[in-house]
Amino acid sequence: MKALGRQILVEYYHCNPEIINDVSEIESILLEATKRAKASIISHNFHKFSPHGVSGTIVIAESHIAIHTWPEYNYAAVDIFTCGETIDPWIIQEYVKDRFESKSISSMELKRGMFKVPEGEELLFKPKDAGKYSPHTN
Repeated sequence: MKALGRQILVEYYHCNPEIINDVSEIESILLEATKRAKASIISHNFHKFSPHGVSGTIVIAESHIAIHTWPEYNYAAVDIFTCGETIDPWIIQEYVKDRFESKSISSMELKRGMFKVPEGEELLFKPKDAGKYSPHTN
């Protein structure tokens, strides 16, 4: 069985509440984390709630990153979904942990889109020579 992608669900606890309530700072941190993982950014959108909390998404060619924060609980939830094997989502997790000043995290990785593929073959969007690819072509 081979997976189309992997999704990391990350819970950041004991974060700096000022950082995770600042929409501009969160946007900057997640964009930088995404760039460090060498993902291809397509678009992004972030929203500040009143009186507190931020939600946002970054659409990448390889899938997406989403965040929801609860500054009143010093907590942030981040969803990192990447297709293929060219992006390391753990780079994003660690960069965000450091920048949010999180004292503890919990994370879980899920394989998404599991398919039986004949021995020696790859999924259609995963060429053996890696490089740039279109994650949703067949």
